[in-house]
Amino acid sequence: MPNLEIELNPADFVTIDTIGPKGQRVFYLQAGKDKQLVSMIIEKEQSWALSEAIRELLDDLDKRTDSDTQVDVTKLDMALREPIEPVFRVAQMGLGYDEENDRVVLIAQELVITGDEDESELEIDLEDDQIRPSVVRIWCTREQMAALSLHAMDTVKSGRADPRQNGRLVYYWT
Repeated sequence: MPNLEIELNPADFVTIDTIGPKGQRVFYLQAGKDKQLVSMIIEKEQSWALSEAIRELLDDLDKRTDSDTQVDVTKLDMALREPIEPVFRVAQMGLGYDEENDRVVLIAQELVITGDEDESELEIDLEDDQIRPSVVRIWCTREQMAALSLHAMDTVKSGRADPRQNGRLVYYWT
């Protein structure tokens, strides 16, 4: 299994967007530097959680540095770039901060599934030395991350009229 380690430092852009009709959308996390373009598939819930985590991180950084990270998303191009060829599906993401360079790093790790396709349960075995998930590190400014957070939340909300339903039937009793 190939193991990719991609470092976009610094990233020229980062975005989350979707392809497909409402109810069948596929979410993509995409970033680029120079001519390198990296696309990854993520879940809707991961988009929402990442947006919230970025907001909380930036709020904390703003308090610590006595600043206010502001961004005008309408002036940024947050659309996906072509070609959209995902390198992997994301299992987990993490955020970090490099104080010296004032950069936020978004780390996306590949979902690795092992096991026989006929088995009813697939398992993840990260102890196996031959299986190493691919990793993408995206280094961004606070403004880029603020834009990503706002745009990701708007993208999640742009699906169904009530995103909390997420395709589930909701019963009401009176």
